[in-house]
Amino acid sequence: RNKQEMPELPEVETVRAGLEANVVGKKIKEVKQLHPRALRADSLAPITAFNGAKIKAVKRRGKFMWLEFDRPEVLVAHLGMSGQFKIQKKSSEYERHLRANFTLSNGMDMRFIDQRTFGWLCVDQLNDGIPNVVSHIAKDLFDDEFNKKEVAKKISSKRGQIKKIILDQNVVSGIGNIYADEALWAAKIHPEIPANELSIPEISNLLTQAGKVMAKALKAGGTSFDALYINVNGESGYFERSLAVYGREGEPCRRCGSEISRIAFANRSSRFCPACQTR
Repeated sequence: RNKQEMPELPEVETVRAGLEANVVGKKIKEVKQLHPRALRADSLAPITAFNGAKIKAVKRRGKFMWLEFDRPEVLVAHLGMSGQFKIQKKSSEYERHLRANFTLSNGMDMRFIDQRTFGWLCVDQLNDGIPNVVSHIAKDLFDDEFNKKEVAKKISSKRGQIKKIILDQNVVSGIGNIYADEALWAAKIHPEIPANELSIPEISNLLTQAGKVMAKALKAGGTSFDALYINVNGESGYFERSLAVYGREGEPCRRCGSEISRIAFANRSSRFCPACQTR
């Protein structure tokens, strides 16, 4: 099992929805930054700037999320490899990897915990409803304004391997290694085929499959391979049981029974069925 995968859209959306249910309408009473790297270098202010602020909304694009307040600044968060938000009683003991703590007006803490410190928080401003640090990120498949036709057309003009293109957060956001492998399997497309060798309907179907597999994962609370990805209540996602190819190399394909293969991809791996997903 590769336990180094970054939380992807379903995991981040699970956390966003959990935060939304627990923090919207609450005021921040006290803020503590407990690790220097918790704050991104280009943050407009320290996180203590949100002392006394009321949380109005929790939003997301791709793998980025942000809290909106009754003031112009927003708090952007990226979970990196192992970032978590937990809602806990103020009286409960601090976790070992606690990076930032926000005490809320209802006596609960919103805690940002990050074992590997690749995650970050950032005080930023909105530009057309999107934080500046997120402005380069493409719309994701769950965005009301996502235009599948336009994106499929854009992808079809690219020469790179199809898997590489759908992982590019500037083309379509939120898809990472796990759901790329799953979507390519569902669409019967080999991960190494150049994008410009696929038809627009094939690419469009691939995007549809990516949306379907992520919607299913979202229902299950995301995919967890270890204790690093959990929702705000400290529960792991359990979509792992439903994966068709990711982490299943050497096992039979759920569609045709052939053995799932694993090939090197960038500095990671791709899993696919050589019989269903031919070159």
